[in-house]
Amino acid sequence: MKLMVSGGGTGGHIYPALALIERLKQVDPTTEVLYVGTTRGLENKIVPAAGIKLETMPMQGFQRKISLYNFKTVYLFLKAVSHAKKLIRDFQPDVILGTGGYVSGAVLYAAAKMGIPTVIHEQNSVVGITNKFLSRYVDEIAIAFEAARTQFKHQRITLTGNPRAQQVAANRDSDYSWTEMGLSDDRPTMMIFGGSQGAPKINKSVVQAIPEFSKRDYQVVFATGQKRYQDVAKQLAGIKVGDNVKVVPYIDQMPHKLPKVAVLVSRAGATTIAEVTALGVPTIMIPSPYVTANHQFKNAQALVKKKAALMITEDQLDGRSLLVQADRLMNNEELRQQMAEASRKLGHPQASDELIAVLKKAIADHQH
Repeated sequence: MKLMVSGGGTGGHIYPALALIERLKQVDPTTEVLYVGTTRGLENKIVPAAGIKLETMPMQGFQRKISLYNFKTVYLFLKAVSHAKKLIRDFQPDVILGTGGYVSGAVLYAAAKMGIPTVIHEQNSVVGITNKFLSRYVDEIAIAFEAARTQFKHQRITLTGNPRAQQVAANRDSDYSWTEMGLSDDRPTMMIFGGSQGAPKINKSVVQAIPEFSKRDYQVVFATGQKRYQDVAKQLAGIKVGDNVKVVPYIDQMPHKLPKVAVLVSRAGATTIAEVTALGVPTIMIPSPYVTANHQFKNAQALVKKKAALMITEDQLDGRSLLVQADRLMNNEELRQQMAEASRKLGHPQASDELIAVLKKAIADHQH
């Protein structure tokens, strides 16, 4: 298969695409892939590091108010459509997958006008502006949350889940040992992770709770985010941190450690939800209020409704509220097991295979 993928700006658009590509190459080593992204997005580092060919083009989003900026946005979009048509003619893909971001709007619009099979993948429970626009032109739509279905006026919608889930599920039998971090494998471990950059409000709340966490029988691994580690270290100066609490800038080998986590405290991004539901990790979700259409709140709500997670909104978050919910789960193994089972029922451990089937369907329909 010759696959062109377009999605950019954030990891939430890029990592599912990379997980799908990895699986495609396992199934068919002759697969050829071209990734089309923006000149300034994270894809510039992540995609070449994964050994995938990358082409980029300048793009920007619309502002809600009327401004000259939006005239430039339209100009860049039309220029990107023209550029995309050239890339498509040169690469001759069998199918094109869009995973979100403004760049995928130009690429898939161009592909649809050229009669190339097209598929979009929506990772969130709230449909993004680009995918809403593209839904009028593409052949197939894949979704990760059932809640997204009614937001499209399209007939061909398939619930596949997020390809990242299958990638993580492959590590379910991880042999990772907490002794590598100076902790014990005989005590339940809670991991607190506010994203790669860290989240100031989460960090502040954990610092407030650490004196109490240090008295607990369970263990806590707290990742501050690289940029915020020094700030947290200063805040902890003079506070006794127990041997059961480890404060680190970031967590490497996440797919190997996650299966060993009793409870995760995290944001409610689409990739995180794909990972925890694939493994059945009980989670305390703290949705970011700084995202488009408050979609993280709605992502988390989908899990809370099924008793697969707890939620603390950021305006309710402090050391006390975090401690209460942490104790509720960490001191009740039966509740954790119930939550883990509910989480797994929402997971899609074969998400990449399901999305590959959608891509093949789009190709087959064009051949007929």
